[in-house]
Amino acid sequence: MTGEFNIFADPESILLTLTVFLATAILTFVMMATIRVHGAIRRRSAGINPKVAAEIGGFASHPQRKSGATAAQRIADYAQKHFGESDSKDMKVLRKRLILAGIYDPRAVALFFLARVALAVGFGAAAMVFAPGEGNSIYWLTIGAGGMLGYAAPSLYLDRRIASRRDEHRAGFPDFMDLLVVCADAGLSMEAALDRVGRELADSYPSLCANIHMANLEIRAGRTMTEALEHLADRLGLEEAKSFATLIQQSEELGSSVTDALRVYSDDMRHKRLSRAEEKAYSLPAKLSLPMMICIFPVIFVVILLPVVVRLMTGGFG
Repeated sequence: MTGEFNIFADPESILLTLTVFLATAILTFVMMATIRVHGAIRRRSAGINPKVAAEIGGFASHPQRKSGATAAQRIADYAQKHFGESDSKDMKVLRKRLILAGIYDPRAVALFFLARVALAVGFGAAAMVFAPGEGNSIYWLTIGAGGMLGYAAPSLYLDRRIASRRDEHRAGFPDFMDLLVVCADAGLSMEAALDRVGRELADSYPSLCANIHMANLEIRAGRTMTEALEHLADRLGLEEAKSFATLIQQSEELGSSVTDALRVYSDDMRHKRLSRAEEKAYSLPAKLSLPMMICIFPVIFVVILLPVVVRLMTGGFG
């Protein structure tokens, strides 16, 4: 186009552009190769000199980062000492909730309280920055609401995680029972059946599979089958799992057939899952009534009455 500068119109401009591009590309390639070789040398040296390994982690070359990590570790240790080691009723309830949520870290209680404090301060500071009307009652009310929201956020997260895991466990427990019946019919022992079923359910129900694997580890460590199944029921948080542990215990004590008991209980689990599906299907019309009244009926009224309103306003009926 006339009046506009075009770098491709002149051969000299094209040559200059290509030269700059090639120089930049070569320089970038040389820098990346140098960094890569330097990193490889440092990784090889780390296997010989432990101090070099510490430098690779960044702590020896960054004293501020090291001091920050030390301070964070001290805070975590302090919280663990004052909260994690307590045996009060509230602490026991919190530990049980953390186990139900799938958090097995021994420092989880301390980290939970640290997260509460940090989120409360963070949400309060954010509310202080974005709250309207500095100094009035709405301003302080917004800051207080932000702090309360941050304080309650870890607990809300735990509740949501517990609910999602419980739904997964409840959905996968009937399949778990069916596979146990198949393994028992094949002649496997209960320990071998649990190990086999846990590997089969790994893709469909990973949380349930992880808990079954922990039960297997407890059995290998020396716990009895009844104790391992009771701990499994506590981690799953299901009444069905507790009933299953009681069933196995009674079968062992009375000497009855475990296979027959598993088959009967498996049928019961299947009927319960079908009953829950039917209950959700029957409650669907009642749940849909409110969205239909809010979203669909007003649109129908507008479609029906709009021509009448238009005719009245334009005098079409006269």
